[in-house]
Amino acid sequence: MAEEKKAQSSGVWPKVKPFVNGGASGMLATCVIQPIDMIKVRIQLGQGSAGTVTRNMLKEEGVRAFYKGLSAGLLRQATYTTARLGSFKILTNKAIEANDGKPLPLYQKALCGLTAGAIGATVGSPADLALIRMQADATLPVAQRRNYTNAFHALYRIVADEGVLALWKGAGPTVVRAMALNMGMLASYDQSVEFFKDNLGLGEAATVVGASTISGFFAAACSLPFDYVKTQIQKMQPDASGKYPYTGSLDCAMKTLKAGGPFKFYTGFPVYCVRIAPHVMMTWIFLNQIQKAEKKIGL
Repeated sequence: MAEEKKAQSSGVWPKVKPFVNGGASGMLATCVIQPIDMIKVRIQLGQGSAGTVTRNMLKEEGVRAFYKGLSAGLLRQATYTTARLGSFKILTNKAIEANDGKPLPLYQKALCGLTAGAIGATVGSPADLALIRMQADATLPVAQRRNYTNAFHALYRIVADEGVLALWKGAGPTVVRAMALNMGMLASYDQSVEFFKDNLGLGEAATVVGASTISGFFAAACSLPFDYVKTQIQKMQPDASGKYPYTGSLDCAMKTLKAGGPFKFYTGFPVYCVRIAPHVMMTWIFLNQIQKAEKKIGL
């Protein structure tokens, strides 16, 4: 029995397990959050408040509009969240080993979160680009719509029309945004779990829900300005002369700041926070449940 456990711990599964669990939990959370994400994107594209956007979508496009881009969203989680949560687990485990098994200080967790976010965003950037374009397509004039049918069709068309490197268009702001989000999300979650368990003595369920709520808030607050710039870069179209409105993310940030001030970057923050926090909460809750199920069956 001891030899069997040793073989299990040294096999392939323990190495891929954090990645599989991370991707699965992210995909399950996305299935629930997709409608809120659609509303958030439409608000950022200037279509009005949450209530106005919701009414217009229901009236003009029907309920299915809220799930437009779901295939790209799932593909994004299968790449981005698989990479970031798996990387974070491995990085923190290595750091704990180097720290003689003691809990990591907050700054080390933040560094692990930044690194994991960069890795995940680099892997997931093509799917993220497809998702943004599919969600924004209905807001464009009919002549400018790309009419992607699903995520894989979007990726194929992007490569065919614009070249392979176009899959990473806007990857710079995507990576920066992911680093900010994951620093806020991952570091605050681990720190909150330790606080709720060690200082407040809360049970498992209360700890997961409480830590997830805090994690979601910090993820939203840290990442929304970068998310706003990323969305503007990824959905921009050239004018009649072939010139794009922004030359890059810095140009977009400076023009946005000049036109609307710093609060312009927090356009749609309540909806963004409502979207990010539940997604974060459900990702952690699903991950917790997956880990419990695996433990129960001996994986």
